Amino acid sequence: MNMGNEISMAELKKQIGQWLDLGYIAPEDIPSIELYMDQVTTFMDRYLSKNKRTEEDKTLTKTMINNYTKNDLLPPSNKKRYSKEHIILLIYIYYFKNVVTINDIQVVLKPLIENYYDNKQASYSLEEVYTTLYELEKIQYDNTEMSITKTLELIEQGFDGKDDEYLKKLTFLALLGYDIYLKKKFMESIIDDMAKNMAKEEETSKDKPSKDKPNKEKKEKIKN
Repeated sequence: MNMGNEISMAELKKQIGQWLDLGYIAPEDIPSIELYMDQVTTFMDRYLSKNKRTEEDKTLTKTMINNYTKNDLLPPSNKKRYSKEHIILLIYIYYFKNVVTINDIQVVLKPLIENYYDNKQASYSLEEVYTTLYELEKIQYDNTEMSITKTLELIEQGFDGKDDEYLKKLTFLALLGYDIYLKKKFMESIIDDMAKNMAKEEETSKDKPSKDKPNKEKKEKIKN
């Protein structure tokens, strides 16, 4: 099969590192001062536009930010200004939305927002949580590059040296898709378990009598 000017498998292997070189936001790059919405979208695009597949794709828009707030993915702004913690949450949303649903992101981020957002008493600040993630992502990058390289080598074994670039690429994409599918299913299982636990906790809290008001039984005793 004539592949024309398509990149060969050998060339593909050489370019793995280049194609995996995504835009990222280091903890020290996040502004400490509050930003207005236009400044937030400009900041995110400055660091993450490299990840866009086409020029027409949007990194972050005003509509997206408003929708995230409506869907409880992002706490409301402070007089139209967004803090460093808002930016950190937007980064989490940016990566998660390419893999799982908005409802799933709600489940994942709800405990983070409730326990760590704007909470001086939390065991870790939101910035510390993000910094830890950032450091681990650098290690995961190397693991991912190695995994993709091994997948390419596996294809060469499967085709026993036969020179058919299309079949090799088809198999390569299928194996990558299989890997992504397995990881996505694993993520969804964890999120479903989180959602069940959160629902149980909410149900339990509803059943508990209020500390401020006596329950019905206590009221009856008071009347008697």
